[in-house]
Amino acid sequence: MLQTFKHASPEALAEISQEKQIRKTNEIFLLFSMGSQFDHLIKQQLDTLGVFCLVADPASVTAKDVQSIAPIGIILSGGPASAHAEPPPFDRTIFDLGIPVLGICLGYQTWAHYVGVPVTSSDKREFGSHLFRHDGAAVLFKGLPKEFRVLESHGDKIHTSGKIKIFGTTEHAPAAAGNYKHLWGVQFHPEVTETEFGGKIYENFCFGICGAKDKYPAEEMAREKIKQLKAQAAGKKILLALSGGTDSSVVAHLLKAAASPDTQILGAYIKGIDRPEDEAHVLEYFGKEPWLQVQIIDASEQFITALSGKALMRDKRLAMRGIYKEILEKAAKDFGADYIAQGTLYTDISESGGGYDSGARKAQIKIHHNVNLDFSIPELQPLADCVKDTGRNIGRTLGVPEILLNRHPFPGPGLIVRIEGEVTPEKLHTARKVDGIYIEELRKWNLYQETWQAGAVVTASNTTCTKGDDAAEGHIIALWAVWSVNGFTARAAELPYEFLKHVSQRITNEIREVGGVVYRISDKPPVTIEWG
Repeated sequence: MLQTFKHASPEALAEISQEKQIRKTNEIFLLFSMGSQFDHLIKQQLDTLGVFCLVADPASVTAKDVQSIAPIGIILSGGPASAHAEPPPFDRTIFDLGIPVLGICLGYQTWAHYVGVPVTSSDKREFGSHLFRHDGAAVLFKGLPKEFRVLESHGDKIHTSGKIKIFGTTEHAPAAAGNYKHLWGVQFHPEVTETEFGGKIYENFCFGICGAKDKYPAEEMAREKIKQLKAQAAGKKILLALSGGTDSSVVAHLLKAAASPDTQILGAYIKGIDRPEDEAHVLEYFGKEPWLQVQIIDASEQFITALSGKALMRDKRLAMRGIYKEILEKAAKDFGADYIAQGTLYTDISESGGGYDSGARKAQIKIHHNVNLDFSIPELQPLADCVKDTGRNIGRTLGVPEILLNRHPFPGPGLIVRIEGEVTPEKLHTARKVDGIYIEELRKWNLYQETWQAGAVVTASNTTCTKGDDAAEGHIIALWAVWSVNGFTARAAELPYEFLKHVSQRITNEIREVGGVVYRISDKPPVTIEWG
């Protein structure tokens, strides 16, 4: 099926027509991917509703192209551009077609600016969770309470104007929701879990405003992925990058379900920048499985050598990528593998600046170790269209043990992104001990399952301290924990003060190199979940 609509070429129109026949519908929605980190979540929301949604490239699709496929609704996502200072690539005459449009953040600002409403930089920007209030009159919020929490991430504001009807506000956004004829918009992001009732907002737009009637009963995702893997990999040799985390564990079980009797799967576990219990965890849950062989590869010296003299997170990530690729290439060659499989998520691809094939500028948040490695043999990434939560749900349908599915995410670059500055054996030792205490206490206090992810960072700051009635100097450790569902957005977890005090005392008492402990309270956005 067509992945991104760029032009109304005969080939594209033929593929769209075929998809309509399969779905037994003439209804189609267009989602213009304007570069937001949340674009995929909008697509997921629409897929969940069962409507046919095609992602469109704002840099190439014209009003004439849109008319050729006659969508019943259009959605413009958010993005890093500015409607007034850095206008995103988009044919604004599309707004004149009379097709209902829902603009999200930048998308809302884009159509507001086009119809003549002032859009300017705001003196008081809004990031994170805010209280949204609406008047109850708009179809977009039908059935919703008049106050609920929303996730905002914007520095521009739309001014109140007699030209558009304002029916929702937040503290610093006087036009947080508005309407002009067939154009609708919100300054917040309904697609993220931090926005309450976001799914209902998309439902109201699709079925209430656009008048959609058809829902497609999509095939269960796990079954479809197994079918695709069988077609690709049955009877082949597959090298799986196996960390024991949720994503690679789900991929392992997908491969198990897709394997034929002559399929061979080798799980390669790379140690050196991992936590001390990770290797034992992999061996416990995969080491005795008859359908999978596990190989432990100790790359400690290779990592330390490659990281020597590198202080910036980006440089360290790039150095780690080089070693990671080198190790997997060698293991694949020794095994005679036909494919290399990874648990890469859409989140990894999106934050690396990839995602939908769109001409819109997209911010590169960080370089992930498992994206765009250009292996010498084909790659399998069955979760590349998933975020953390959907990957977990696929795993549940496969019977993956809950302890694997509910394990906190751990970054592929391991502890190197939890160490500021140059990575040394001493800092790795400290990072492992700190992480062990922190996670152990989270479990003891029954806080591990309540948080989505938690970690500890060996910062580049030192503090003077007293230990044993003598002066000393030690690392400042920054603890953090977040609440999230998919990793695209997150809120700082409000852990009990008594817990934090207890953990701080354990860390400073038991680890000689540590002088003090702090706790990070920032949300995503603006920070990313991992320190680096």
